[in-house]
Amino acid sequence: MATPLIPRMHLWEIDDQLWFPSFLRAYVQTGLTHAWTVHVPLLQPYSPATAVANTLCRVLGDRNVSRYTYIDFCAGAGGPTPFIERALNKQLLSHPPASQPQSTAKSTAKSTGTSTETSGPTVRKVPATESTLVGSTNGKKNNDKGEETEGVEKTNGGHNGDNAVRFVLTDLHPHVESWAAAAAKSDHLTYVPQPIDAAAAPTELLQQYLQNANGSGENKKGIFRLFNLAFHHFDDSLARAILKNTVETSDGFGIFELQDRSLAGFLTCLVFGLFIFLVAPLLYWWSPARLFWVYVVPVVPFVLVFDGLVSCLRTRTAAEVEALLRSCGTDTNGWRVRSGREQFLWPCGYLTWIICTKDTPAAQ
Repeated sequence: MATPLIPRMHLWEIDDQLWFPSFLRAYVQTGLTHAWTVHVPLLQPYSPATAVANTLCRVLGDRNVSRYTYIDFCAGAGGPTPFIERALNKQLLSHPPASQPQSTAKSTAKSTGTSTETSGPTVRKVPATESTLVGSTNGKKNNDKGEETEGVEKTNGGHNGDNAVRFVLTDLHPHVESWAAAAAKSDHLTYVPQPIDAAAAPTELLQQYLQNANGSGENKKGIFRLFNLAFHHFDDSLARAILKNTVETSDGFGIFELQDRSLAGFLTCLVFGLFIFLVAPLLYWWSPARLFWVYVVPVVPFVLVFDGLVSCLRTRTAAEVEALLRSCGTDTNGWRVRSGREQFLWPCGYLTWIICTKDTPAAQ
């Protein structure tokens, strides 16, 4: 990707502000989730969440993609991670993912970090087979409308195949209720109810997910951190701290963004605002309050477009992320950086990705 003409600017987004009402923030976050998960035929080959799963399979490779536990350290209300989990495990459980050429990826080989212990809050251990029980009550679940339902069928058919991988939701500000509803629908999705700082991940949390789903220490899994539409929120100082902790305690990370500092990125944000006006009746017909804040007082589409444009200005290129990685204050020799972009919306929507892994496979 060519170097952007516009320098990175760490401006503020409305959704990040403490004064922004929490109920409107929830509406905006729901809109962002739909940006990740909605598939519009003819205009999209698949949803961006599915594009992330496809990219992980393609870039990590058929063999290595199942060697990690994927931990989202900035999960928010859940975002695309539950949908990425379903898409990736659907591929892994049905058949080994086919190899694809990596023509859009560029690679540089460097670094490995040394393991260190970091202190953190007490973390509740959550066996993968019990993930649907964490934080839930009376076996009830929440549907997309926020209503409690019973007997929701789980994805993956209850299978625990060797190829299936676990995903974990964490955040500095946990959304336990939303995470519990998502975890109740999959055998391979869990969450940590305590606050987790991505710059100081608790050692006990990471060690817990190094073992296999059956609890054995054989064929240990590596830790792969996910940052979905999140890394651009960190200023340089915090980004370096998070990368330092990642190198010291994990085996890889992926940064996935729906925007960048290009004309196509800015146009995509404007198109998304129009998209919300067109599809809101289909998505939110059951909530007059949401429709009010979309049409009568259009705060939700305004914030989505405004914050989207600011996010474009805040998004780093692969070279900028690698510069932070190499200057984060720990040994990064043996880490390999790959990056690329994939179109998810015609004519201007592109998923940009940066994947960084240790040269040595996570599991032997």
